[in-house]
Amino acid sequence: MRDQSAVERTIRASNHARAALLAGYTTYRDLGTEALGNADANLRDCINRGLTPGPRLFVATDALASSGSYELRVENKLGGNGLGLSVPRASDVADGVWGVRAAVRRRVGDGADVIKFYADYRRKTMRFPPDIPGGASEGGGGKILFPPKRRNPAVPLYSEDEMKSIVEEARLAELPVAAHAGETRTAIWASEAGVTSVEHVFEDTHGVEDEFFDKLKEKGTIWVPTMATAEMLPAEMFDECKKRVGRACEKGVKIAAGGDTGTFNHGLNVREIEILIDSGMKLEDALEAATVVGWEACGGELSGFKFGWFDKGNRADIIALETDPRDDKKALRKVSFVMKDGKVWKQNGVPVDMITVPQWPVEDASDSGEEWTELDVAVPKMSMSVPLPVYRPGRSSS
Repeated sequence: MRDQSAVERTIRASNHARAALLAGYTTYRDLGTEALGNADANLRDCINRGLTPGPRLFVATDALASSGSYELRVENKLGGNGLGLSVPRASDVADGVWGVRAAVRRRVGDGADVIKFYADYRRKTMRFPPDIPGGASEGGGGKILFPPKRRNPAVPLYSEDEMKSIVEEARLAELPVAAHAGETRTAIWASEAGVTSVEHVFEDTHGVEDEFFDKLKEKGTIWVPTMATAEMLPAEMFDECKKRVGRACEKGVKIAAGGDTGTFNHGLNVREIEILIDSGMKLEDALEAATVVGWEACGGELSGFKFGWFDKGNRADIIALETDPRDDKKALRKVSFVMKDGKVWKQNGVPVDMITVPQWPVEDASDSGEEWTELDVAVPKMSMSVPLPVYRPGRSSS
Protein backbone atom coordinates (compact mmCIF):
# COMPACT_ATOMS: atom_id res chain seq x y z
CA MET A 1 0.00 0.00 0.00
CA ARG A 2 1.31 3.45 -0.89
CA ASP A 3 2.49 5.66 1.95
CA GLN A 4 -0.01 8.43 2.75
CA SER A 5 0.37 11.61 4.75
CA ALA A 6 -1.83 12.32 7.76
CA VAL A 7 -3.51 15.11 5.79
CA GLU A 8 -4.31 12.84 2.85
CA ARG A 9 -5.65 10.12 5.13
CA THR A 10 -7.87 12.66 6.87
CA ILE A 11 -9.27 13.96 3.59
CA ARG A 12 -9.85 10.41 2.42
CA ALA A 13 -11.63 9.66 5.70
CA SER A 14 -13.95 12.62 5.14
CA ASN A 15 -14.85 11.33 1.68
CA HIS A 16 -15.36 7.82 3.05
CA ALA A 17 -17.67 9.12 5.77
CA ARG A 18 -19.80 10.96 3.22
CA ALA A 19 -19.97 7.88 0.98
CA ALA A 20 -21.10 5.72 3.89
CA LEU A 21 -23.79 8.18 4.96
CA LEU A 22 -25.23 8.43 1.46
CA ALA A 23 -25.25 4.64 1.25
CA GLY A 24 -27.63 4.66 4.21
CA TYR A 25 -25.17 4.02 7.04
CA THR A 26 -26.02 6.48 9.79
CA THR A 27 -23.70 4.88 12.37
CA TYR A 28 -20.15 3.55 12.08
CA ARG A 29 -17.99 1.69 14.57
CA ASP A 30 -14.32 2.39 13.72
CA LEU A 31 -11.98 -0.08 15.43
CA GLY A 32 -8.59 1.55 15.06
CA THR A 33 -6.82 4.22 13.04
CA GLU A 34 -3.92 2.04 11.86
CA ALA A 35 -1.01 4.26 12.95
CA LEU A 36 -2.88 7.57 13.12
CA GLY A 37 -3.43 7.84 16.87
CA ASN A 38 -6.76 9.33 17.88
CA ALA A 39 -7.49 11.00 14.53
CA ASP A 40 -10.72 8.98 14.39
CA ALA A 41 -11.91 10.72 17.55
CA ASN A 42 -11.07 14.05 15.92
CA LEU A 43 -13.10 13.14 12.82
CA ARG A 44 -15.97 12.00 15.03
CA ASP A 45 -15.96 15.38 16.72
CA CYS A 46 -15.89 17.22 13.38
CA ILE A 47 -18.96 15.27 12.24
CA ASN A 48 -20.71 15.91 15.55
CA ARG A 49 -19.97 19.63 15.21
CA GLY A 50 -21.51 19.73 11.74
CA LEU A 51 -18.23 20.51 9.99
CA THR A 52 -18.38 17.54 7.62
CA PRO A 53 -21.05 14.95 6.78
CA GLY A 54 -20.79 11.39 7.97
CA PRO A 55 -22.23 8.63 10.12
CA ARG A 56 -22.39 8.79 13.89
CA LEU A 57 -18.94 7.47 14.83
CA PHE A 58 -17.95 5.20 17.71
CA VAL A 59 -14.17 4.97 17.64
CA ALA A 60 -11.39 2.95 19.27
CA THR A 61 -8.44 5.29 18.55
CA ASP A 62 -5.46 2.88 18.84
CA ALA A 63 -6.09 -0.84 19.23
CA LEU A 64 -4.23 -2.67 22.01
CA ALA A 65 -1.59 -5.29 21.15
CA SER A 66 1.24 -7.01 22.98
CA SER A 67 4.93 -6.29 22.31
CA GLY A 68 6.21 -7.30 18.89
CA SER A 69 2.74 -8.22 17.67
CA TYR A 70 0.74 -5.68 15.65
CA GLU A 71 3.29 -3.34 14.14
CA LEU A 72 4.78 -2.23 10.84
CA ARG A 73 7.56 -4.72 10.05
CA VAL A 74 10.95 -3.80 8.64
CA GLU A 75 13.96 -6.01 7.94
CA ASN A 76 16.44 -3.13 8.13
CA LYS A 77 17.00 -2.44 11.83
CA LEU A 78 20.49 -1.01 11.41
CA GLY A 79 21.23 2.65 11.93
CA GLY A 80 23.16 5.12 14.01
CA ASN A 81 20.51 5.10 16.72
CA GLY A 82 20.22 1.33 16.66
CA LEU A 83 16.57 1.53 15.62
CA GLY A 84 16.95 1.40 11.85
CA LEU A 85 14.06 2.65 9.75
CA SER A 86 11.60 4.68 11.81
CA VAL A 87 7.95 3.76 11.29
CA PRO A 88 4.77 4.98 13.01
CA ARG A 89 3.22 3.04 15.87
CA ALA A 90 0.39 0.82 14.67
CA SER A 91 -1.08 -0.05 18.09
CA ASP A 92 -0.96 0.86 21.76
CA VAL A 93 1.58 -1.69 22.98
CA ALA A 94 0.84 -3.15 26.40
CA ASP A 95 1.83 -6.29 28.31
CA GLY A 96 0.77 -7.88 31.58
CA VAL A 97 -2.42 -7.48 33.58
CA TRP A 98 -1.47 -4.02 34.84
CA GLY A 99 0.09 -2.92 31.58
CA VAL A 100 -3.11 -3.56 29.65
CA ARG A 101 -5.14 -1.71 32.28
CA ALA A 102 -2.88 1.31 31.76
CA ALA A 103 -3.41 1.04 27.98
CA VAL A 104 -7.19 1.03 28.40
CA ARG A 105 -6.87 4.15 30.52
CA ARG A 106 -4.80 5.79 27.77
CA ARG A 107 -7.50 4.96 25.22
CA VAL A 108 -10.18 6.44 27.47
CA GLY A 109 -8.08 9.57 27.82
CA ASP A 110 -7.70 9.81 24.04
CA GLY A 111 -11.47 9.82 23.58
CA ALA A 112 -12.27 6.21 22.69
CA ASP A 113 -15.90 5.09 22.58
CA VAL A 114 -14.94 1.42 22.43
CA ILE A 115 -11.83 -0.53 23.45
CA LYS A 116 -10.38 -2.81 20.78
CA PHE A 117 -7.60 -5.34 21.32
CA TYR A 118 -5.93 -8.01 19.23
CA ALA A 119 -6.62 -11.37 20.86
CA ASP A 120 -4.51 -13.00 18.18
CA TYR A 121 -2.64 -11.98 15.05
CA ARG A 122 -0.16 -13.20 12.46
CA ARG A 123 2.78 -11.89 14.48
CA LYS A 124 5.49 -14.25 13.23
CA THR A 125 5.94 -12.45 9.92
CA MET A 126 9.69 -12.07 10.34
CA ARG A 127 10.20 -15.80 10.76
CA PHE A 128 9.39 -16.25 7.07
CA PRO A 129 9.30 -12.70 5.64
CA PRO A 130 6.89 -11.91 2.78
CA ASP A 131 8.04 -12.57 -0.75
CA ILE A 132 9.44 -9.54 -2.54
CA PRO A 133 9.11 -9.28 -6.33
CA GLY A 134 12.31 -9.51 -8.33
CA GLY A 135 15.43 -11.58 -7.92
CA ALA A 136 18.73 -10.57 -6.35
CA SER A 137 20.07 -9.35 -9.70
CA GLU A 138 17.13 -6.94 -9.95
CA GLY A 139 17.58 -5.58 -6.46
CA GLY A 140 14.61 -7.50 -5.11
CA GLY A 141 14.59 -9.76 -2.09
CA GLY A 142 13.19 -12.78 -3.88
CA LYS A 143 11.17 -15.56 -2.25
CA ILE A 144 11.56 -17.81 0.74
CA LEU A 145 12.25 -21.08 -1.06
CA PHE A 146 10.64 -23.60 1.26
CA PRO A 147 8.03 -21.92 3.48
CA PRO A 148 5.78 -24.04 5.70
CA LYS A 149 2.12 -24.58 4.80
CA ARG A 150 0.98 -22.30 7.62
CA ARG A 151 3.53 -19.61 6.94
CA ASN A 152 2.28 -17.02 9.37
CA PRO A 153 -0.67 -18.35 11.39
CA ALA A 154 -2.71 -16.28 13.82
CA VAL A 155 -1.44 -16.96 17.34
CA PRO A 156 -2.54 -15.47 20.69
CA LEU A 157 -1.24 -12.04 21.63
CA TYR A 158 -2.65 -12.03 25.14
CA SER A 159 -3.20 -14.54 27.91
CA GLU A 160 -6.68 -15.13 29.26
CA ASP A 161 -5.80 -13.16 32.40
CA GLU A 162 -4.68 -10.18 30.33
CA MET A 163 -7.92 -10.28 28.32
CA LYS A 164 -9.95 -10.30 31.52
CA SER A 165 -8.00 -7.29 32.80
CA ILE A 166 -8.76 -5.36 29.59
CA VAL A 167 -12.47 -6.05 29.96
CA GLU A 168 -12.51 -5.22 33.69
CA GLU A 169 -10.79 -1.88 33.13
CA ALA A 170 -13.09 -1.02 30.22
CA ARG A 171 -16.10 -1.75 32.41
CA LEU A 172 -14.85 0.77 34.95
CA ALA A 173 -14.93 3.33 32.16
CA GLU A 174 -18.33 2.04 30.99
CA LEU A 175 -17.06 1.20 27.50
CA PRO A 176 -17.69 -1.86 25.30
CA VAL A 177 -14.81 -4.10 24.19
CA ALA A 178 -14.18 -5.59 20.75
CA ALA A 179 -11.63 -8.37 20.21
CA HIS A 180 -9.95 -9.14 16.91
CA ALA A 181 -9.73 -12.93 16.61
CA GLY A 182 -8.71 -14.88 13.57
CA GLU A 183 -9.13 -18.27 15.25
CA THR A 184 -12.09 -19.85 17.05
CA ARG A 185 -9.86 -20.85 19.98
CA THR A 186 -8.79 -17.29 20.73
CA ALA A 187 -12.34 -16.02 20.23
CA ILE A 188 -13.45 -18.45 22.95
CA TRP A 189 -10.91 -16.94 25.36
CA ALA A 190 -12.08 -13.42 24.51
CA SER A 191 -15.73 -14.36 24.95
CA GLU A 192 -15.00 -15.96 28.30
CA ALA A 193 -13.22 -12.75 29.34
CA GLY A 194 -16.47 -10.86 28.74
CA VAL A 195 -15.89 -8.88 25.54
CA THR A 196 -18.86 -7.29 23.81
CA SER A 197 -17.94 -8.65 20.39
CA VAL A 198 -15.42 -10.80 18.54
CA GLU A 199 -14.40 -9.78 15.03
CA HIS A 200 -13.58 -11.97 11.99
CA VAL A 201 -12.92 -15.58 13.18
CA PHE A 202 -12.04 -16.96 9.75
CA GLU A 203 -10.32 -20.17 10.88
CA ASP A 204 -10.98 -23.18 13.10
CA THR A 205 -7.52 -24.76 13.13
CA HIS A 206 -8.08 -26.42 16.51
CA GLY A 207 -11.50 -27.86 15.66
CA VAL A 208 -13.43 -26.08 18.40
CA GLU A 209 -16.19 -24.48 16.32
CA ASP A 210 -19.04 -25.98 18.37
CA GLU A 211 -17.42 -24.78 21.59
CA PHE A 212 -17.02 -21.36 19.98
CA PHE A 213 -20.75 -21.16 19.20
CA ASP A 214 -21.71 -22.43 22.65
CA LYS A 215 -19.46 -19.92 24.41
CA LEU A 216 -20.85 -16.97 22.41
CA LYS A 217 -24.40 -17.99 23.31
CA GLU A 218 -23.51 -18.55 26.97
CA LYS A 219 -21.81 -15.18 27.37
CA GLY A 220 -24.07 -13.19 25.03
CA THR A 221 -21.08 -12.25 22.88
CA ILE A 222 -21.78 -10.71 19.47
CA TRP A 223 -19.96 -12.16 16.46
CA VAL A 224 -19.01 -9.74 13.66
CA PRO A 225 -17.82 -12.12 10.90
CA THR A 226 -16.76 -9.40 8.40
CA MET A 227 -17.81 -11.51 5.43
CA ALA A 228 -17.20 -8.80 2.83
CA THR A 229 -13.53 -8.98 3.83
CA ALA A 230 -13.60 -12.79 3.86
CA GLU A 231 -14.79 -12.61 0.24
CA MET A 232 -11.23 -11.58 -0.64
CA LEU A 233 -9.80 -14.80 0.80
CA PRO A 234 -9.13 -17.89 -1.35
CA ALA A 235 -12.44 -19.28 -2.67
CA GLU A 236 -12.30 -22.47 -0.60
CA MET A 237 -11.66 -20.53 2.61
CA PHE A 238 -14.42 -18.02 1.85
CA ASP A 239 -16.86 -20.86 1.21
CA GLU A 240 -16.02 -22.36 4.61
CA CYS A 241 -16.55 -18.95 6.25
CA LYS A 242 -20.03 -18.77 4.69
CA LYS A 243 -20.86 -22.25 5.93
CA ARG A 244 -19.70 -21.30 9.43
CA VAL A 245 -22.00 -18.28 9.45
CA GLY A 246 -24.86 -20.50 8.32
CA ARG A 247 -24.18 -22.95 11.15
CA ALA A 248 -23.99 -20.05 13.62
CA CYS A 249 -27.41 -18.84 12.47
CA GLU A 250 -28.84 -22.30 13.03
CA LYS A 251 -27.36 -22.32 16.55
CA GLY A 252 -28.85 -18.92 17.37
CA VAL A 253 -25.55 -17.02 17.71
CA LYS A 254 -26.03 -13.24 17.78
CA ILE A 255 -24.40 -11.69 14.69
CA ALA A 256 -23.81 -8.05 13.76
CA ALA A 257 -23.23 -6.87 10.20
CA GLY A 258 -19.84 -5.15 10.17
CA GLY A 259 -17.77 -5.58 7.04
CA ASP A 260 -14.35 -4.27 8.10
CA THR A 261 -15.07 -1.62 5.49
CA GLY A 262 -11.94 -0.03 4.11
CA THR A 263 -10.61 -3.35 2.88
CA PHE A 264 -13.36 -2.75 0.31
CA ASN A 265 -14.85 0.61 -0.63
CA HIS A 266 -16.91 2.68 1.76
CA GLY A 267 -20.29 3.22 0.15
CA LEU A 268 -20.52 -0.43 -0.88
CA ASN A 269 -21.14 -1.50 2.72
CA VAL A 270 -24.31 -3.49 2.05
CA ARG A 271 -22.20 -6.23 0.49
CA GLU A 272 -21.80 -7.53 4.05
CA ILE A 273 -25.55 -7.93 4.50
CA GLU A 274 -25.88 -9.58 1.10
CA ILE A 275 -23.29 -12.22 1.98
CA LEU A 276 -24.88 -12.88 5.36
CA ILE A 277 -28.16 -13.60 3.57
CA ASP A 278 -26.35 -15.74 1.00
CA SER A 279 -24.79 -17.66 3.90
CA GLY A 280 -28.18 -18.68 5.23
CA MET A 281 -29.32 -15.79 7.39
CA LYS A 282 -32.94 -14.74 6.99
CA LEU A 283 -33.50 -11.29 5.48
CA GLU A 284 -35.23 -10.01 8.62
CA ASP A 285 -32.36 -11.25 10.79
CA ALA A 286 -29.80 -9.66 8.45
CA LEU A 287 -31.55 -6.29 8.70
CA GLU A 288 -31.59 -6.66 12.46
CA ALA A 289 -27.88 -7.52 12.40
CA ALA A 290 -27.26 -4.21 10.63
CA THR A 291 -29.42 -2.13 12.96
CA VAL A 292 -30.32 -3.06 16.53
CA VAL A 293 -27.51 -5.61 16.94
CA GLY A 294 -25.16 -2.96 15.57
CA TRP A 295 -26.31 -0.70 18.39
CA GLU A 296 -25.51 -3.46 20.87
CA ALA A 297 -22.04 -3.88 19.34
CA CYS A 298 -21.49 -0.15 19.92
CA GLY A 299 -22.22 -0.73 23.59
CA GLY A 300 -26.00 -0.49 23.65
CA GLU A 301 -26.99 1.73 26.54
CA LEU A 302 -23.30 2.50 27.16
CA SER A 303 -23.18 4.30 23.80
CA GLY A 304 -25.28 7.13 25.22
CA PHE A 305 -27.75 6.89 22.35
CA LYS A 306 -30.60 4.70 21.17
CA PHE A 307 -30.71 3.85 17.47
CA GLY A 308 -31.42 0.94 15.19
CA TRP A 309 -35.17 0.72 15.83
CA PHE A 310 -38.12 3.08 15.96
CA ASP A 311 -39.15 4.33 19.38
CA LYS A 312 -39.77 7.58 21.19
CA GLY A 313 -36.49 9.14 22.25
CA ASN A 314 -34.38 7.25 19.69
CA ARG A 315 -32.19 9.02 17.16
CA ALA A 316 -34.23 10.06 14.13
CA ASP A 317 -32.45 7.86 11.58
CA ILE A 318 -34.45 6.72 8.55
CA ILE A 319 -33.50 5.35 5.15
CA ALA A 320 -35.74 4.41 2.23
CA LEU A 321 -35.10 2.05 -0.68
CA GLU A 322 -36.28 2.17 -4.27
CA THR A 323 -37.33 -1.50 -4.23
CA ASP A 324 -38.47 -4.10 -1.72
CA PRO A 325 -35.62 -6.32 -0.42
CA ARG A 326 -38.08 -9.21 -0.17
CA ASP A 327 -38.41 -9.11 -3.96
CA ASP A 328 -35.08 -7.62 -5.05
CA LYS A 329 -31.92 -9.11 -3.51
CA LYS A 330 -29.96 -5.99 -4.53
CA ALA A 331 -32.50 -3.57 -3.07
CA LEU A 332 -30.15 -2.44 -0.28
CA ARG A 333 -27.87 -0.94 -2.92
CA LYS A 334 -30.68 1.35 -4.07
CA VAL A 335 -30.96 3.89 -1.25
CA SER A 336 -33.18 6.80 -2.24
CA PHE A 337 -33.57 8.63 1.09
CA VAL A 338 -31.29 9.13 4.10
CA MET A 339 -32.10 10.94 7.32
CA LYS A 340 -29.74 11.07 10.28
CA ASP A 341 -30.64 12.81 13.53
CA GLY A 342 -33.64 14.38 11.82
CA LYS A 343 -31.59 15.96 9.02
CA VAL A 344 -32.13 14.81 5.44
CA TRP A 345 -28.91 14.04 3.55
CA LYS A 346 -30.32 12.28 0.50
CA GLN A 347 -33.70 12.66 -1.20
CA ASN A 348 -35.07 11.02 -4.34
CA GLY A 349 -31.70 9.34 -4.79
CA VAL A 350 -29.85 12.66 -4.90
CA PRO A 351 -27.52 14.02 -2.17
CA VAL A 352 -28.84 17.12 -0.48
CA ASP A 353 -26.33 19.99 -0.04
CA MET A 354 -23.94 18.60 2.52
CA ILE A 355 -22.68 21.59 4.49
CA THR A 356 -23.71 25.22 4.09
CA VAL A 357 -21.03 27.86 3.65
CA PRO A 358 -20.94 31.46 4.86
CA GLN A 359 -22.97 33.88 2.72
CA TRP A 360 -23.35 37.62 2.78
CA PRO A 361 -26.33 38.91 4.81
CA VAL A 362 -28.98 40.53 2.63
CA GLU A 363 -28.07 44.04 3.79
CA ASP A 364 -24.41 43.54 2.87
CA ALA A 365 -25.29 42.16 -0.53
CA SER A 366 -27.60 45.03 -1.51
CA ASP A 367 -26.80 47.44 -4.34
CA SER A 368 -24.27 50.00 -3.11
CA GLY A 369 -24.31 52.05 -6.27
CA GLU A 370 -21.06 50.56 -7.50
CA GLU A 371 -20.91 48.88 -10.85
CA TRP A 372 -20.50 45.07 -10.82
CA THR A 373 -19.84 42.97 -13.86
CA GLU A 374 -18.65 39.39 -13.82
CA LEU A 375 -18.56 39.33 -9.98
CA ASP A 376 -22.28 40.02 -9.71
CA VAL A 377 -23.21 36.39 -8.95
CA ALA A 378 -24.71 34.59 -5.98
CA VAL A 379 -22.34 32.79 -3.66
CA PRO A 380 -23.05 29.07 -4.21
CA LYS A 381 -23.42 26.51 -1.49
CA MET A 382 -20.73 23.91 -1.16
CA SER A 383 -20.86 21.22 -3.80
CA MET A 384 -19.51 17.87 -2.62
CA SER A 385 -18.33 16.72 -6.03
CA VAL A 386 -16.11 13.79 -5.06
CA PRO A 387 -17.57 10.75 -6.87
CA LEU A 388 -19.06 7.95 -4.81
CA PRO A 389 -18.18 4.26 -5.15
CA VAL A 390 -20.61 2.36 -7.33
CA TYR A 391 -21.23 -1.30 -7.97
CA ARG A 392 -19.97 -2.31 -11.40
CA PRO A 393 -20.45 -5.43 -13.49
CA GLY A 394 -17.76 -8.03 -13.01
CA ARG A 395 -17.51 -7.75 -9.24
CA SER A 396 -18.29 -10.97 -7.37
CA SER A 397 -21.49 -9.64 -5.88
CA SER A 398 -24.36 -11.48 -7.48
